[in-house]
Amino acid sequence: MKKTADMVAEANLVVNHAPAADLLAVHGEEGVTFVDLRDPRELEREGMIPGAFHCPRGMLEFWVDPTSPYAKPQFQTGNRIVFYCASGWRSALSARLVQEMGLENVMHITDGFTGWKAAGGPVGDKPQKTG
Repeated sequence: MKKTADMVAEANLVVNHAPAADLLAVHGEEGVTFVDLRDPRELEREGMIPGAFHCPRGMLEFWVDPTSPYAKPQFQTGNRIVFYCASGWRSALSARLVQEMGLENVMHITDGFTGWKAAGGPVGDKPQKTG
């Protein structure tokens, strides 16, 4: 059986990534979209990066694919996409997956939301439900 740690390491060989401390400077920049992949319970418990778009990991492929009935416009903007999860594992695999789907200009936070908080990054409340 292939180990998840190996899959994450392989993903990090082919996707752009950086620690949270290096990405604090791009937070809030025009043309950059932070995407939170964590479970809604994690958001409820810990909050999220202010202004980030929440995409549950289980919906990622469907929300990225512009031909899907579930496609979300946040993935069709051409913006730089910065994925994050708690520790950088789900985000590494997600960045690789969407890159393989053809989404360009994607990366992930290597140390995740945990690293973001440790670096002093701002933390906001969970997003409000719309519609």
